[in-house]
Amino acid sequence: MQLSRRTMLAGAAALAGTTAATAAGAGAAQAAQPAPDGHGGGGGRPEKAVVFRDVRPFGAAKSTDLVVVDGRITEGPAPHGARVVEGGGRIALPSLVDAHIHPDKTTWGGSWVSRRPASGIADYVEQDVQLFRAQSRPVSERAYGLMSHAVARGTRAMRAHADVAPAYGLAGVEGLVEARRRLRHALDVQIVAFPQHGVVRTPGTARLLEDAARSGADMIGGIDPIGFDQALDEQLDLVFGIADRHGVGVDIHLHDRGEKGLAAMRGIIDRTRALSLAGRVTVSHVFCLPGLPDRELGAIAADLGEQDIALTTVAPSDSLVLPVARLREHGVRVGLGSDGVRDSWSPFGDADMLHRAHILGWVTDVRLDDELTDCYTTAAHGGADVMHLPHADLTPGSPADFVLVRGECLPQVVVDMPRRDLVVHGGRVVARDGEFLA
Repeated sequence: MQLSRRTMLAGAAALAGTTAATAAGAGAAQAAQPAPDGHGGGGGRPEKAVVFRDVRPFGAAKSTDLVVVDGRITEGPAPHGARVVEGGGRIALPSLVDAHIHPDKTTWGGSWVSRRPASGIADYVEQDVQLFRAQSRPVSERAYGLMSHAVARGTRAMRAHADVAPAYGLAGVEGLVEARRRLRHALDVQIVAFPQHGVVRTPGTARLLEDAARSGADMIGGIDPIGFDQALDEQLDLVFGIADRHGVGVDIHLHDRGEKGLAAMRGIIDRTRALSLAGRVTVSHVFCLPGLPDRELGAIAADLGEQDIALTTVAPSDSLVLPVARLREHGVRVGLGSDGVRDSWSPFGDADMLHRAHILGWVTDVRLDDELTDCYTTAAHGGADVMHLPHADLTPGSPADFVLVRGECLPQVVVDMPRRDLVVHGGRVVARDGEFLA
């Protein structure tokens, strides 16, 4: 059978026994704390005072001015000498957060790549390695191009996964560290060292994960402990042990469904509790949760909420998207992400989180204004919650991270996806008319 990313995700449990790794995954991850170099908290020095004149927060009928001082929204009149930026009556909306993306694998900005047929996950991983070796541009350049494009589309922060395997060494992590450094004025970035080829089944990977924790990774990843690595306890013990020793978070790709996925979830919850890692673990994709009977879903959600384990979804289909509203009832943080973008697995993807909010609405078949607004909220505040960032909700004291777009109201913006005319990060204009300002 000819596979694609979509069919791979849909059939990941059945295919997980092949000899290589999948490109999408589930993980348990912590949010990095703000640091002086900007990752996890905003880097470049903001302007002292800026007034964004004549804007409509969240599509309000009446326009107002947004006053920014030292990178945060403030009340009261603008300080004397503040710079003025005209908003022209545009809608002001919180910038978005990409809670799950793989910038190291992208071909963004390069020549077209013709994908070849693949008959299994092993073929995809082999093509990953071949494409990596064929690239004339290093990871740092390709990732920077994609990440700066994401900024121009209104992304304020992202959790970026980098493949770690003997075939790559730490090239992915090191490339993302460099791209993060270059973008510290415009984008908050957390880096996950992701063992695409497995933790146990590929010798040498555990050592590389340990090295990555010392080399700039904020989190350690994992992938399908049962269906792929076929070593539930050994993989989780390795991943959680590295995270505990180095004080980093965990973000595990979990595609396994049914009892395999639920057993992995129980193992993740148990280790989070035993190591007191509450708030520092994320599981991505989590295909074992959609479709569960409500009572069983509620019980697992209660455990996740108790241990403050976050989840992420990329909304691949109506049957695989997480039940966000139900999970939130139990205090579970749920973010939205892009996943892979124009890599060896697929020619699709654009790292545009407004587009992803649109996709979330499409696959869940929403039609009411409040439902469309919830899709935007998941893409903005849901991802911020996963990364432990403050909400950029345009209230006094919040980060001045917002976009200006032409439109009538927020639900219409989610449907029409207008150009981001102005993107502001920490009070600084970082993109204009869809173009990143370096």
